[in-house]
Amino acid sequence: MVEFAVNNKVHTTTKVSPFMAHYRRELRIGGDIRKREKVEKAIEFVERMKKVHEKAGAALKKVQEDMKRQANKERKETEDWKKGDRILLSTKDLMFKERPVRKLVDRYIGPYTIEEVVSTNVVKLWLLTLMRIHPVVNISQIIQYKKQVEGQKREEGKLIEVEGVKEWEIKKILNKRKIRGVDKYLV
Repeated sequence: MVEFAVNNKVHTTTKVSPFMAHYRRELRIGGDIRKREKVEKAIEFVERMKKVHEKAGAALKKVQEDMKRQANKERKETEDWKKGDRILLSTKDLMFKERPVRKLVDRYIGPYTIEEVVSTNVVKLWLLTLMRIHPVVNISQIIQYKKQVEGQKREEGKLIEVEGVKEWEIKKILNKRKIRGVDKYLV
């Protein structure tokens, strides 16, 4: 009974029932045995089947284009990233011990440099080992770094090499405090 109902229902995309699309005739609900129909010629049957399949194909094509248009509404073109580009990294999926409240964390941190373009949607960043995050990130997690207006924010420190490791140069330590047994410095 369920199979009959499924095969006899008109589908919204093809505008015909599955049984009609496959056999080019509707399912019979009940039959009168005394009633005999003439047998259709094979050529006419094939022609009608082609028309039904063309009509169903056109309906499917239209629905496919509508779905594509709807899916692409919010999409945007991706930027072409190159080695050496400066970017900001999203903090959406990062955890910070010093900031347990999510709303107090900056939305983006950085700027960082792209070390390598792995694929069209994945880049490898040059990150400090102190960050303890994987350097390969999806491009949805990064945005282009825009140079700041003079006086807008503090200057970023310069990297120096100490014993073969690049580190940040600190001019002055302004304050020190202990939070949960960890020393925190204000530089």
